Amino acid sequence: MSIFENAPDRVIPVADREAISVRFAPTLYALTLFASALLLFSIQPMFAKMVLPKLGGAPAVWSVAMVFFQTVLLAGYAYAHVLERLLSPHRAALFHLLLIGATATTLPIAIASGWGAPPSEGIAFWLFGLFAVSIGLPFFTLSASAPLLQSWFAASGHPQAGNPYVLYAASNLGSFAALFAYPVVVEPLLTLKTQAAIWSLGFGILAVLIAAVGLLTARTAAAAVTKIEVERDDAPSVGRRLRWIGLAAIPSGLVIAVTAHLTTDIAAAPFLWVVPLALYLLTFVAVFRERPFISHATVVRLTPFVVAPLAVSLIGGERVFWVTTIALNLLAFTMLTLTCHGELYAIRPKPHRLTEFYLCTSAGGVIGGAFSGLAAPYLFNGNYEYPILVAAALLCMPGFFAGGPRKALAEALPWLALSAALTLAWYLTRLHLPATWDMWFQIVSAALAAGMLFQHSRPAGFFALAILSFAVTAFWRPGIAPIETARSFFGVHKVVEVADGRARALYHGTTMHGAQLLRNDDGTPRSGPPIPLTYYYAGGPIAEAIAAARDVKGGFDRVAAVGLGTGTLACLSHRGERWTFFEIDPVVVRIARDPRRFDFLSSCAPETPIVLGDARLTLEASRDRYDLIVLDAFSSDAIPVHLLTREAFAGYLSKLSPHGVIVAHISNRHLDLAPVVANVAQTQGLVAFLREDNSAGDFLKGFKTNARVVVLARDAGDTGSIAGKWARLQPDPKAATWSDDYSDILTVMLRKKFGW
Repeated sequence: MSIFENAPDRVIPVADREAISVRFAPTLYALTLFASALLLFSIQPMFAKMVLPKLGGAPAVWSVAMVFFQTVLLAGYAYAHVLERLLSPHRAALFHLLLIGATATTLPIAIASGWGAPPSEGIAFWLFGLFAVSIGLPFFTLSASAPLLQSWFAASGHPQAGNPYVLYAASNLGSFAALFAYPVVVEPLLTLKTQAAIWSLGFGILAVLIAAVGLLTARTAAAAVTKIEVERDDAPSVGRRLRWIGLAAIPSGLVIAVTAHLTTDIAAAPFLWVVPLALYLLTFVAVFRERPFISHATVVRLTPFVVAPLAVSLIGGERVFWVTTIALNLLAFTMLTLTCHGELYAIRPKPHRLTEFYLCTSAGGVIGGAFSGLAAPYLFNGNYEYPILVAAALLCMPGFFAGGPRKALAEALPWLALSAALTLAWYLTRLHLPATWDMWFQIVSAALAAGMLFQHSRPAGFFALAILSFAVTAFWRPGIAPIETARSFFGVHKVVEVADGRARALYHGTTMHGAQLLRNDDGTPRSGPPIPLTYYYAGGPIAEAIAAARDVKGGFDRVAAVGLGTGTLACLSHRGERWTFFEIDPVVVRIARDPRRFDFLSSCAPETPIVLGDARLTLEASRDRYDLIVLDAFSSDAIPVHLLTREAFAGYLSKLSPHGVIVAHISNRHLDLAPVVANVAQTQGLVAFLREDNSAGDFLKGFKTNARVVVLARDAGDTGSIAGKWARLQPDPKAATWSDDYSDILTVMLRKKFGW
């Protein structure tokens, strides 16, 4: 008997084929949404890492990138909304496939040609343009997929089509998977070139999945035409649309604010950038479902217990226990975001208004992102958008206006009035509390936190006490007298007087970048040239390294100093030496050149040139060769990764004289950079010596700080006495060699924390 004899009997009937299609439709839609989101959110950290070498590794790169992504997401949702209104689902699927084909011609992902060094001003808008030209079309195409696929499913007539919002969880799960995988798997194992190639392959697979969904949509759409017309509700009111926008805007702004807050003090790296964004997306997965992972009532009940300690620690103060600080910020951010998104899901519209709903929420995302990422640096001289958004999220707590606005105001007014009075008193008197009041300050902070917890079931009272906590910690912290706060694209800089006015210091984030002694021990004003302090004190590793290299050469001709700070290094120069500072931040240049703030430059080297721009680019563009290159380019504790790569050191060597020396300051509270420098040094044929200084003691007594410094040279003899006194730094086979195409922050961070 032929194997084909019974073939007609094995043909699946049309009715059965339709049944199978109906049965597996949700799986196909969910898989396609998952793949689309996976690709969409893989672009973000991958491309942001590509552009870091152009912008000094500033955390603000990610803030602007987030605003770009949210803006293009809005455009994609608008495209989906128009397509859903004008075309039938199967025609919309065909149109979208044509767009996917056009997008495929722009791959692989790469920086667009013709974009050189960024301008000295308007960096945010330059960066926005770079993102638009390089990845605008792929991101736009992918961003439209989620609302389109959900609207097609809603029109399919499937028994589960009545609530297509559950598919949004699959989309956000894909987003979360991408962001989780990037720091844990992708970044440690793959180069950027390999990442881009794999991404292109994934885009091809997505095109096949969307084609399959399109065929399924064409088959089921006609039968479902009558079903989509039922239960059409009236158009949502303006107030309801504004609530959609507002509840989406607050978490969107918060994710940028908390990311900037954390990455300023750790590292400008995708590893840390993606964590808040991943949590943000996970909140959608948790609440956009019939049965949320955690009930909305539980979220509302627990939120005050994490916001209270955050409110008394958010502004000011040192982050000594940085792991605890990160955990507290992320936990509070997650709870506040769950609250807003839970409220958002509760007021979602019927499925036929799905694309309009997503369009409004996306508009809210752009508003929140633009506030934190673009407007805040121009509106505020500090990171005040973070507490503002925390307060705005508290206003969204259920029951805040349960008794009417008048009752809520009555509960909040006494504490708000006290906050206003304390703020006004500080601005009028500029009174600073002495450091001896620190214990009382801690008692007041604990009392405020306790008061908030007692008010946890009364949203208006809790909100007002949070505002009071922000006011107290911002203006009345003992021992620190703010002189000036200035903000730029690269962060917030604070000039403060410490130790009851004995010294003035410059902070970026919570990291000190230089200090100057103002008064002697007896309180009399100090006279004479400024004395190098902090990391640069006489006998410290930086001063010792410079002096040893100078002794070998009998003096330097030209010196390049990467990173300006307060300009303290100028006072380590000798007469006849030609020093040049390379600094990326114009605000730092202004502060260092102002003798009313610090007079290191004006007293020790008033004619020293300062080259503005990313040091790696400007140093490589220099026509000079240098006997000494000092790498001291901190961005708070976030060292720009691109300054420690193999390509970066190759550039330094091209500008180093034959017997020149490189001094790298690698002090960091969170990252163990010595193995990184050792491995990069080996690739360039350099010898390296390390000194870890632990003798500085209490800063407020001697104004000295400990430092880790590496000295590198082509020959050990060029380092002078360093070669015989400092520890020889050997390559570490367990550590990766960083390049522009590959770096791994996570492992370096864990080595510092756990001593691996």
